Amino acid sequence: MCKFFRTFAADMRKIAVFIVCLFAFTCAHAETIILRTGARVIGEIVFQNEEVVIVRDAEGARSQYPRADIQEILAEDVVVSDSQVEVLTDEAEIKTPKKASILLELGGGAAVRPQEAFGGAFSVDLLAGTHHIKSRHLFVGGGIGYHGIFLGAEKYNFLPIQAAVRMPFTEKKHAPMFGVAVGYGIALSKTYLGGIYAGVDFGYRCQLNPKTAIALVAYAQFQQATVPVTTTLDGIDYTTNKGRNIVVSGLKLALYF
Repeated sequence: MCKFFRTFAADMRKIAVFIVCLFAFTCAHAETIILRTGARVIGEIVFQNEEVVIVRDAEGARSQYPRADIQEILAEDVVVSDSQVEVLTDEAEIKTPKKASILLELGGGAAVRPQEAFGGAFSVDLLAGTHHIKSRHLFVGGGIGYHGIFLGAEKYNFLPIQAAVRMPFTEKKHAPMFGVAVGYGIALSKTYLGGIYAGVDFGYRCQLNPKTAIALVAYAQFQQATVPVTTTLDGIDYTTNKGRNIVVSGLKLALYF
C-alpha cells in the first residue's frame, strides 16, 4: 500500500509539472510589433528594456530591434520570467543600439556675390553626431568640409568648421526634412581671409534601415570673405580690407550611416 501511494505521489508531481509548463507556454502569446518604417514583426517578446526589444519567432530565431525604431507593440500579455531576463542579459547578442552617426554631404550649385559676380560652387562636408534623440532620428553634430567657389576669374576655397542639425518632420520611412548649420569658413589662401559660414537645408529623406538613411536636399549657404584692396593716392599705396558676402544655392546628396 505504501509503495502504491509513493508511486501515485510521484506521478502526481510529474502531472503537476506538466500542467505548469503547459500553462506557461499558453500564456506566452505572439506579439505584433509595428516598426516606424511600417514593417510588422510577429513573435514572442523574450526581453525588453528602455533601449532594445528582442523577439523570438515561431521557428525559434531571435531578432533585436532598437526601442527608438518601434512605433507600437500590440498586445500586452506576454509572460517573461526573471530567469529569462537574467539569462538573456548575459548573452552576447544584446547590444546597445547605435546612437552615433556619420553624415556625408556632396553638393553643387550656383554662387553669387550680390551685384558683383556670378559663378558656380561645389562642396563636400563630413559630420559626426548623434543618431537618436528621444526616440527620433534627429542628427545633431559637427564637423568639417571643403567648399570651392568660382566667381568669374576669382576662386575661393574654404574649410568650414561647423555645427549642424538635421531633422525629419516625421518618423516615417519617407519624410521631408529641415537642417541648419553655422560655423566659420577658414580661407585656404593668403590672398583673402575667411569669415562666418551659415547654411539652411530643405529636402526629402528616406530611412533605408534603422541606422542608414539617404536624402536629397536643396540648400542655401552664406560665406563671408575679406579681401585686401590697395588704393594709390598721391603715389602712396593704401591697403584696406573689404568684406565680400558670397551666397551659394544648389542641391546636395546626403548619406547617413
